[in-house]
Amino acid sequence: MASVSISALKANLSRYLRHVRRGGEVQILDRGVPVARLTAPEPGGDDAVRDRLVADGLLRPRAGPAASILDTPPVELPTSISPALAEDRSDRL
Repeated sequence: MASVSISALKANLSRYLRHVRRGGEVQILDRGVPVARLTAPEPGGDDAVRDRLVADGLLRPRAGPAASILDTPPVELPTSISPALAEDRSDRL
């Protein structure tokens, strides 16, 4: 795996992207400390990534169509929030 500083990556991005397209990986360093890794996308695209995240318990699949959240009315508050905001901001005047 190639390692490169952020400044060198910015200066030679096309070169490192070619390296990744050919199957390589690039470790990105910030002042000598690894902060990221540049790799090619996994085969299968986003579906494979999503399936892996669900299997790892890091993502919960949706329960229905996303548009269904628009059917829920907004939360009704028992009071206006404006007086609370005015009180909170009163010391800034």
